[in-house]
Amino acid sequence: MNKKERYEAVINYFIKHTPFAETELVYNNPFQLLMAVILSAQCTDKRINMVTPELFKNFSTPDKLANTDFETLFPYIRSISYPNNKTKHLLGMAAMLVADFNGKVPDNINDLIKLPGVGRKTANVMVSVVYNQPAMAVDTHVFRVSARLGLTVNAKTPLATEMQLIKNIPSKYISTAHHWLILHGRYICVARNPKCEQCGLRDYCKYYQSKTTIKNSL
Repeated sequence: MNKKERYEAVINYFIKHTPFAETELVYNNPFQLLMAVILSAQCTDKRINMVTPELFKNFSTPDKLANTDFETLFPYIRSISYPNNKTKHLLGMAAMLVADFNGKVPDNINDLIKLPGVGRKTANVMVSVVYNQPAMAVDTHVFRVSARLGLTVNAKTPLATEMQLIKNIPSKYISTAHHWLILHGRYICVARNPKCEQCGLRDYCKYYQSKTTIKNSL
């Protein structure tokens, strides 16, 4: 199976079995999603969704968030990973939105990555989910699943993974493909002991093929 055939097979599988993949973060507007994605770094979406209702209720706009302080904000997110840094990121992000962007979440990666706490992955999530642009956010799940399936080859960094996926996935599927790969990595192709017996992509997966070859040779 060549690269083109592999991509087609994987995309067709997801189109058939998971046509409406979307983020599991709960939000109502771009500002809420931006807060949630910043908080979600190295933390589960389930935990973030437990924290954000009160956060969104009390800091519903960039102005309200920018006008609070560390001691007031910290208790809302103390239960998630790296709360000190993330508190500072949220405060800095809100202040910059107010000062430089009229309180509106930018619709492009170059402006988004200027915001505290926003790296390329978060920026790609925002333009993909909110603005429906063909952007590929690469987290640990996307990085792992892409390599195991053989969609990427020798991609040593998230950016290298992103570039290979963008190059080979048709533009109209890129935003959805981001969620396909994340959800597959979260529930099936997990980091330890992937659930290959439950996976409908076994026939196209380089990882499964190599594991089967090794097992048969023993």
